[in-house]
Amino acid sequence: MLKVFNLPDLGEGLTESELLSWKIAVGDTVALNDVLAEVETAKAVVELSSPFDGTIAELHGEPGAVIQVGAPIISFDLPGAESEDTPVPDAGSSSLPDGRVPTLVGYGAAVEGAGRPARRARAGRPAAPDPVPAAQPSGSPSSVPVPAGGTATLTAERPRSTPPVRKLARDLGVDIARLAGSGAGGVVTREDVTAAADDARPVSGSPSGTDTLTEAAAGGVRTLGGRPRTEEEPIRSVRKATAAAMTSSAFTAPHVTEFLTVDVTESVELLQEVRQRRDFRELKLTPLTLVARAACLALERTPELNARWDGDGGRIIRQNYVNLGIAAATPRGLMVPNLKDAHAADLRSLAVRLAELTAVAREGKLKPEQLSGGTFTLTNVGVFGVDAGTPIINPGEAGILAIGQVRRMPWEYRDEVALRQVMTLSLSFDHRLVDGEQGSRFLADVGAVLAQPGLALALF
Repeated sequence: MLKVFNLPDLGEGLTESELLSWKIAVGDTVALNDVLAEVETAKAVVELSSPFDGTIAELHGEPGAVIQVGAPIISFDLPGAESEDTPVPDAGSSSLPDGRVPTLVGYGAAVEGAGRPARRARAGRPAAPDPVPAAQPSGSPSSVPVPAGGTATLTAERPRSTPPVRKLARDLGVDIARLAGSGAGGVVTREDVTAAADDARPVSGSPSGTDTLTEAAAGGVRTLGGRPRTEEEPIRSVRKATAAAMTSSAFTAPHVTEFLTVDVTESVELLQEVRQRRDFRELKLTPLTLVARAACLALERTPELNARWDGDGGRIIRQNYVNLGIAAATPRGLMVPNLKDAHAADLRSLAVRLAELTAVAREGKLKPEQLSGGTFTLTNVGVFGVDAGTPIINPGEAGILAIGQVRRMPWEYRDEVALRQVMTLSLSFDHRLVDGEQGSRFLADVGAVLAQPGLALALF
């Protein structure tokens, strides 16, 4: 009998997820906890695991589709089971109704032998169908080549592909509906699209139809990057969440931004000295590492910057720990993972954890728990060659500190003008719970530690 698996709440309070890829196909036999698909929420990419032992009867959606929580995503054929929609426990549940482990990889205990499902052989299905080239203009819509040993039927259903592949097909003028995918489960890949485009390109070397149309629409003027004059991109996952968070913060929390330019020559020299120590040689020590340590020390003296505004409860919640957020540009967009209990870490531990967090963010493998619970955030605009900015506070926090580029410039030093290493700090804080005096004191404390790192021994 058929059993419908609805998209579960991933334990993040989100309402939808984008389907990135299927790991199975209709007809496959799967076991409990086999990986079925990858879905992307506003916080993380999550592997969706099978809650049943059975056979895949139907896939509800194609890669790139946005699926609402509670909507059907997969139908299973389970011998002896009654037909019904099956809700799945939230990610926070410890077990399924029958005592088995949760269905989301990364949210529960691992199961020995769990992994990718084994494919069941299906009669009449070729092992690896060749991609079908794009149809020529004179071709009939029904004249689609059929791989040996198989059959082909044109339907109104779009072939499965990812948004980047569909965009590439549009840019190259390839009708993706006429391609047979060579990827797993018949997914149309980038190679399928480029191969079809090569087959359709005129041999004479004359400009392609897409280029001609682009130039004609522009009146012969070249567009940026040779792309169409206008392009559309769906607002999804991370971009949608970022837009909502930044809009809420900007129009809810009254922002005040203060700036402080600091001579950080002694901090730069300290980093150079510390890097020579045997226990630091393999670590990546940067100005961000020192600023992170300085911020944690300054928050000890100005806890107002580490508090949270609870308007509904009519209270200000002071958090006597620092979960230090680090704004990071990742392949998925802007993310703000945080280092839990950063206040308890020494310089070496901070360097190790920052490097690990940065690597995980760049790989796109951040977990939801790494993206929640932050209390104060740092954003390093200096890596882009920028000196200062007016950063927007991460919702639920009281402040954010932007770190500018370290520049060598003339500076007054011991009553003389000398070339020094200088950095600008930009602090935005929520004026509902942080007064100007408190914000200024915090910024001055951070600057004092960076200007004279030895002061940390005396002041903190």
